[in-house]
Amino acid sequence: MPASPSTVRGRIASVGRRFRPGPDENGLSRPRTAWQRVIAPAALLLCTLTLIPTGVARADNPIVQTIYTADPAPLVYNNRVYLYTGHDEDNSTYYTMKEWRVWSSADMVNWTDHGSPMSVATFSWASQDAWAGQTIYRNGKFYWYVPVKSRSTGAMSIGVGVSTSPTGPFTDAIGRPLVSNGQIDPTVFIDDNGQAYLYWGNPDLWYVKLNSDMISYSGQPTKIELTTAGFGTRTGNSSRPTLFEEGPWVYKRNGLYYNVFAADCCSEHIAYSTAPSPTGPWTYRGAVMPTQGSSFTNHPGIVDYKGNSYFFYHNGALPGGGGFTRSVAVEKFSYNADGTIPLMNMTTSGAPQVGTLDPYTRQEAETIAWESGVETERSSDGGMDVSQIENGDWIKVKGVAFGTGASTWSARVASATNGGTIEARLDSATGTRVAACAVLGTGGWQTWRTVSCPVSGAAGTHDLYLRFTGGSGYLFNLDWWQFSPTGTTPSSTPATPSSTPATPSPSSATPSPSPTGSTGCTASYRTVNSWSGGFQGEVTVTAGSAPVGGWAVGWTATSGQTVTEAWNGTLSSTGSAITVRNTTYNGSLAAGASTTFGFLADGTPPSPALACSST
Repeated sequence: MPASPSTVRGRIASVGRRFRPGPDENGLSRPRTAWQRVIAPAALLLCTLTLIPTGVARADNPIVQTIYTADPAPLVYNNRVYLYTGHDEDNSTYYTMKEWRVWSSADMVNWTDHGSPMSVATFSWASQDAWAGQTIYRNGKFYWYVPVKSRSTGAMSIGVGVSTSPTGPFTDAIGRPLVSNGQIDPTVFIDDNGQAYLYWGNPDLWYVKLNSDMISYSGQPTKIELTTAGFGTRTGNSSRPTLFEEGPWVYKRNGLYYNVFAADCCSEHIAYSTAPSPTGPWTYRGAVMPTQGSSFTNHPGIVDYKGNSYFFYHNGALPGGGGFTRSVAVEKFSYNADGTIPLMNMTTSGAPQVGTLDPYTRQEAETIAWESGVETERSSDGGMDVSQIENGDWIKVKGVAFGTGASTWSARVASATNGGTIEARLDSATGTRVAACAVLGTGGWQTWRTVSCPVSGAAGTHDLYLRFTGGSGYLFNLDWWQFSPTGTTPSSTPATPSSTPATPSPSSATPSPSPTGSTGCTASYRTVNSWSGGFQGEVTVTAGSAPVGGWAVGWTATSGQTVTEAWNGTLSSTGSAITVRNTTYNGSLAAGASTTFGFLADGTPPSPALACSST
């Protein structure tokens, strides 16, 4: 959410340069130069001294460190927080933003990188400026309202992206701007009666009533009267008498409507107003967050999740950060008894973890609480992977619940060089080493293999550090990892064939479920990846209304299909009849619980009729 450019340009003498180059606009890793690797430890030390107060083991704000992020827009969906952000390009000296990004978390500290599902290029009528927007769910779809510059008029306009998944990909919903009056920062809200509202603006504040299709509106856009009683008093700027600057965030709580916004300029702080209706009259209530951090802009986003309230914002706290290289952070807060929002300060500790992370289910490598040195990129196996790994880099995953202990550790890796070693350490990058898996060359950065190694001493709940060691240069890429509990033996996990293409087919959006009934479980299928002559499939088994002690999934292979290998399940076949049964560690499922197995097959991807039975 840019502040008035004419105001800030004269006030910013220089902008810090980030030492991490990050992926390019195609999602491919850029090489880091030798000087960047030399200055990185010194820069990280300075960052540590600045960000981490005495007694705090490791900062968790900002919540993303692999790239610069800005303009947070959280959304709670299916018991998970999805976070939609902008992306400040490295070394920016203006609001250079070409794409939007998506992250998600189930515990508010470990955030999964879902990459960029939408960019300026999504909108054929737009030319530049992927600035602050917001996503909302309705009618089985996700609508992402964003400001971009119109190619034909040169004016900022509001476009709408749409997807059936919270992580995209998003497409242009209408092929033209929804509204266009040169103003920015849309926020969207659906009232209890089903009426949706779109608000946006800088220097003014506008709203329009959206129709139920969320891509058209009734009536005409209406300008909200900005009064000092409604939005506070600004001093020293007669043309902008109120505090309202930009970035509105509108929501309803206990019958009261809140409008939280970026106030004053420049630097901005966060303030808010309330009203008895979604269109006013608004009453100014005060500041939410004072001017802090090294960014001269800020942008609010507020959600409730698992019984707590969270305030998202951005600052310039990463190395090289500033007004054009910002980073998203989050704080937990509680409303006052009268419904007012307390004054909050930026912290380095961030929100506390909600629950723990389960190491005995597959965890994406790009699920990160904090990292040093790594990047992320698109994976040929689908989703993202961790890349640009060099000797001494590490990833922290917070609050991992090992329980009574783990026996083995598996990781999905790829290397075009000689590989290296992945170490699992507890509570710090130099803490107790509980596992070390050797990674050999696989023949390519997207040629995936699974490695496993024994585990000793991993019990209880700890922060898990994945520390990478090896020779010089890039070592390997990491796609996912998973522990097996004590007393179990992991099933074989396959290697992706060497013919895996550089550009994979997308995952199937419509899984094939097994029929429901008295079998005690159901199964659904999706195609994870495909290439000429083969594919990778994944099946999720879900227990019914009662627990199951074991399961088996069967289907008939179509002509030309041969299942060659399975993992997280035991494969057997007779002719075209395929059966995968549970392993010793994933057969017992609580009512409604799920587990997933995968397989490799020759032939073309199917839409199999799955039969799941409990044993």
